[in-house]
Amino acid sequence: MATLEELKKKSAAEITDRLNPAVKLGLEKLVERCYARGVEIRITSGYRSAAQQQAIYDQGRTTASKAKGEKIVSNAQPGYSMHNYGLAGDFVLTKNGYDLTADSNHNGVSDWLEVVTQAKLLGFEWGGDWISFKDRPHIQMAFGLGVTKQLLKGIRPTQAQIDDTIKKINALEDDSDMATNKELETKVQTQAEAIEAQEKRMLALEKRVNIIGNQTPPDWAHEALVAAKKAGAITKTNDKSYAEIVTIQMMYNLGLFNKEDK
Repeated sequence: MATLEELKKKSAAEITDRLNPAVKLGLEKLVERCYARGVEIRITSGYRSAAQQQAIYDQGRTTASKAKGEKIVSNAQPGYSMHNYGLAGDFVLTKNGYDLTADSNHNGVSDWLEVVTQAKLLGFEWGGDWISFKDRPHIQMAFGLGVTKQLLKGIRPTQAQIDDTIKKINALEDDSDMATNKELETKVQTQAEAIEAQEKRMLALEKRVNIIGNQTPPDWAHEALVAAKKAGAITKTNDKSYAEIVTIQMMYNLGLFNKEDK
């Protein structure tokens, strides 16, 4: 296990004065608080310039990037990421990378969930809670500001907001309030676990009803779907819900589509 100082050095290049003071303190404390719980993390991204943001946005989009097999990692163009305003950070587990299930301290809770719990206690929002594009390594302090309506127009967090957040972060280190902090930590972790469970249920439901309309149908239904398409009964095979696929298979079994016409 690395020492705390060794761990801090690994994140030093990203936890800089280009960050909002509250965000900088929050990221520093996140490394420390996770380490105290047996979880080692590294901050992989803090403030980003427009050029850096463009490079990240291009991943999975440009011809060269696609040729490398890279996937899209961000939907934010330059100026549209909280990183561009020093209000966000990304993290990774030093031992297990982006493994969401790893439990290196063997306490029955995934390391990732423990990091998220500590981040939320420190006042961060987690990208894993987003609905449209989940960014699980991402945490941010928006201070109630949006990119389009405020940040792009030059509006920034007030000094009072920053000072209040710093005060709350420092209060977590107050030994006299450890019982309250532990209770809060338990509540946040329970909430995170509930959100994670709900997400799994939603993903299962989405797969069952094919909400995105672009899922690979099961192998057992391949012949029936092809026959139905050739017969003109359907136009696409990848936009059907599970119930629709079962119905098409039943019709195929009854001979309503020509089985020889595959």
